[in-house]
Amino acid sequence: MHSYPGPALELVARMGEAATADRTRAVALQGAPGCNSHRAALEYDPDCLPLPCFSFEDALDAVKEGRAERAIIPIENSQHGRVADIHFLLPESGLSIVGEHFMSIHHALMGLGGGPFKAAYSHPQALGQSRHYLRERGIVPMSYADTAGAAAFVREQGDSQACAIAPKLAAELYDLKVIDENVEDAADNTTRFVVLAKEPLDPFMLEGQPAMTTFIFEVRNIPAALYKALGGFATNGVNMTKLESYQTGASFAASTFYADIEGAPGDPRVDLALQELAFHCKYVRPLGTYRQARPRG
Repeated sequence: MHSYPGPALELVARMGEAATADRTRAVALQGAPGCNSHRAALEYDPDCLPLPCFSFEDALDAVKEGRAERAIIPIENSQHGRVADIHFLLPESGLSIVGEHFMSIHHALMGLGGGPFKAAYSHPQALGQSRHYLRERGIVPMSYADTAGAAAFVREQGDSQACAIAPKLAAELYDLKVIDENVEDAADNTTRFVVLAKEPLDPFMLEGQPAMTTFIFEVRNIPAALYKALGGFATNGVNMTKLESYQTGASFAASTFYADIEGAPGDPRVDLALQELAFHCKYVRPLGTYRQARPRG
């Protein structure tokens, strides 16, 4: 599977033409028209021109190559954890995080008719977020590249026993019947997106605003290195909201860490904490400073 289903291709081409005509408004996203990233792009910037891309790498490449000014990528979900391997993709891309957006996720079950259904197609995240709903009804989850693409696939296949889990927007775009709404297992299901661009924001532009800073680092291979490296954030009163480790290379001898903190360089507390971190690390690489957003209640 290296392309969109037929029902999505015309929409992709039309949206691509609009984005190409005004690249400064173009926001690249992964997925077919009608996916959650499509919704997130329009929520984040209602005046943008969404540019659908087949993969996360394609969306990042669109920004690197100048076909889009920004990209919007989902990175974590409150119910199902990490979404995209942003830890690997972002450092390789050379892009910077310039914003974040939190969006409530509500899935709909849709199909050609009213069922019963034997299989539900969707992105693995959406299937995981609706696993209890599907299990109770005996519907087999079937993985697909994205939610809206799954809806287009169901339309293309013409199988009345197949359904898709996707945003309601996808049902409108691909002429499917919404069978049930809010099929996610948790009412507070929320996804965090990051907005990426070629150039980082100047932290001084955020003066007086709540800010976030994201970076990756690798500690020196000595006992208690991580404990010592993180001590500066505690002593300087800097709140670290996210810390994840991941392996790079095949040695498994050292981990790289991905972190979010509240605050921006230029704040003396943040500067001191980052200086202490760097002292205990092989490297610290900033990925962006941006205005802090909050989940909607």
